[in-house]
Amino acid sequence: MDLELARRLKQPNTTKIILCVLDGLGGLSRRETIRSELEKASIPNLDRLAARSEVGLSVPVGTGITPGSGPGHLALFGYDPYRFDIGRGVLEAVGIDFDLGPDDVAARGNFCTLDASGNISDRRAGRVATEHSARLVERLREIRLPGVQVLVEPVREHRFVLVLRGPGLDDRISTTDPQVTGVPPLPARGEAPEAAQSAALVNEFVRQATVMLQGEPQANGLMLRGFAKYPALPQFPEIWGLRSAALAVYPMYRGLAKLAGMDALACPGGLQEQLEVVRQRWDDYDFFFIHYKKTDAAGEDGDFERKCHALEEFDAWLPSLMETHPDVLMIAGDHSTPSTMAAHSWHPVPFLLHSAYGRDGNAQHFTEPECLKGSLGIFPAVDVMPLAMAHAMRFQKYGA
Repeated sequence: MDLELARRLKQPNTTKIILCVLDGLGGLSRRETIRSELEKASIPNLDRLAARSEVGLSVPVGTGITPGSGPGHLALFGYDPYRFDIGRGVLEAVGIDFDLGPDDVAARGNFCTLDASGNISDRRAGRVATEHSARLVERLREIRLPGVQVLVEPVREHRFVLVLRGPGLDDRISTTDPQVTGVPPLPARGEAPEAAQSAALVNEFVRQATVMLQGEPQANGLMLRGFAKYPALPQFPEIWGLRSAALAVYPMYRGLAKLAGMDALACPGGLQEQLEVVRQRWDDYDFFFIHYKKTDAAGEDGDFERKCHALEEFDAWLPSLMETHPDVLMIAGDHSTPSTMAAHSWHPVPFLLHSAYGRDGNAQHFTEPECLKGSLGIFPAVDVMPLAMAHAMRFQKYGA
């Protein structure tokens, strides 16, 4: 939907909308079970809800396009991910409340494990503990680069933020993460002539950092991606006319919500604390975005059974969320992360919308094949918010 049209059609109401994003929700069947994670997991509450809801498969960006978490979430929030492409570095920085300046270039950093040949053996350094990662960041803060200020901040587990601050910096810099193991990190390169000097500074940072990290048993290397400057993003509450709150544990998703203009509410304890915050702040907001990370983490680690357990944990929690009686409840994913691939994928993502005005479909379970039978079919993820607004009776009629 055109965002200007959304502004024109919105109308006030007292209805409540909840969007639950199970990160990396979609999966694929594995040979041993011939079932996907959703088909294998015991999720009776999601199954019952699917039978009473509109279901389908959402396409986060485009057919055959494997999305990152940023574009996947932006689409669910109603932003065209082709038009609004926000670098991961900015999302991580804003998520930890780092005050980015207009000329800063931010990057998302991963500590990784390098073997004796300098090849990557673990892209996440065994998900090294946050406390240890913070100590490594203290070392990296000693790096000096000509003409710029180097700022490094810990995020969570193996993740950190690098910010370069200085005049003339360009964020058109390629990733140093090859996204696979068995090869060395890539050199950064300028994707435009004006970015060549900025890429050279990044490579010098990596060179010095690699020397500093020598001898570390796990986090003895690093990779950088998502170079970006602070973007101009139309504000979600103003577009849709919704007082909006985000409940996310991981900084990156908090950052994305804050960039969109949502209030990021503290909930470090996970699902139970998220639910408690929703109950406490029910009268203050019209829209709640709840993020659940465990499904994606297990999928990226290639752990089929752990992803099944993560789905079962969410399913056990769902009845308590239903007790808040939202007018519109959506269960979605920002992308698929099949554990058989141990990576994000291009596959459409199961989606569920429950409201008093939904059409029950043919689905009997919340699985990929059953969602394909649903009334929504395969549809663009950017249509999620217009659907929510319609079911929440927050859109006026269009035209005469």
